Amino acid sequence: MADVVLVDTTLRDGEQAPGFAFSRGLKVRLAALLDAAGVGQIEAGIPAMGPDERKTLRKIMDVCFQARVSTWNRLCESDIKSSLACAPHVIHVCCPLSDRQICSKLKSDRQKIMTTLRQCVELAASGGAEVSVGFEDVSYTTEQQLAQAVDAAAQAGARRIRLSDTVGRYTPDAVARAVRLVLRQGLEAEIHAHNDLGMAVSNSLMAAYAGARYVDTTLWGIGERAGNC
Repeated sequence: MADVVLVDTTLRDGEQAPGFAFSRGLKVRLAALLDAAGVGQIEAGIPAMGPDERKTLRKIMDVCFQARVSTWNRLCESDIKSSLACAPHVIHVCCPLSDRQICSKLKSDRQKIMTTLRQCVELAASGGAEVSVGFEDVSYTTEQQLAQAVDAAAQAGARRIRLSDTVGRYTPDAVARAVRLVLRQGLEAEIHAHNDLGMAVSNSLMAAYAGARYVDTTLWGIGERAGNC
């Protein structure tokens, strides 16, 4: 297993856990502690939420001397522009990939989503930050759908693919296959595992053994619904 970079998303996904709401001061303090502990990347928040969130992100960047700071964005050019204004190290673009999310959540189709993905990635890359793409609900997609989406992201300038197991239904074997698919197409792989079926740690370990360099985590395993790795 190669060296693994922990991507801590306590300040973004973790805050979606019931009962957790961090003040600006606590977010900055937690970021400083994560940085001192050697965490490689901190997903600090969502700039599109407004001026207060952007101010917090800038303060987090001021206290991180080792960790790279990333922002989370919807598949939306206005979100990307808000991130560009903060000048993070990494801009992460979340792209729904399953049929059910494309049709029901976005009221769109796969071709339009891939076009929007290219536009958003190109815009994010224009500011000089590394661009990662997270395929949401990826455990409900086929290998062909994933391969086509990885190719679209790569052509637009993305360097890393996050496999987001949005509802926590992945199994270790399926995770390993998805990671290897991403690696075969020349991009780095990241795993974002939710714990709905109690498999977040197992799936994250399997992803790392399969070659994923980045593993998402949260303090205390907090996060949406049953939490994260």
